[in-house]
Amino acid sequence: MQSAINEQINFEMFSANTYLSMSAYFAQQGLDGFAHWYYMQYKEELAHAEDMMHYVITRGGKVEIKAVAAVETEFNSPLEIAEKAYHHECLVSEKIENIVRIASEEKDMPSQDFFWKYIREQVEEEANATNLIERVRMAKDAAILFLDKELAARQ
Repeated sequence: MQSAINEQINFEMFSANTYLSMSAYFAQQGLDGFAHWYYMQYKEELAHAEDMMHYVITRGGKVEIKAVAAVETEFNSPLEIAEKAYHHECLVSEKIENIVRIASEEKDMPSQDFFWKYIREQVEEEANATNLIERVRMAKDAAILFLDKELAARQ
């Protein structure tokens, strides 16, 4: 179980870097609202990694921080990024679901309970990503600036 959680901690850090890269792309394009949206995603992923680290420590385990793989840095459009973010969130969901399966097989109820909150959160994350894809598709060229302004308001 500890190994699976440590892998997830590493993946959460990879996810954070993925969103940070997306945020940087938007900032370079002058789309500060999109940049803010993806920066908030970056911070959320870091918080997940930290939460999981504390969980491992609380359970008396050992956290193993590993090198984080390089992330993509070249993008072509807001739609491409929104679609990549959606697919990434689906991958995150698969990984979290697998951890819950392992916890179930090992009869590790505390880990099941801990990771169920992430399963519930992933439902929302996938829905948000799908919604953003649809909104970017509808916005098209100039209207993307209105969507950009709206995304800047995320807390």
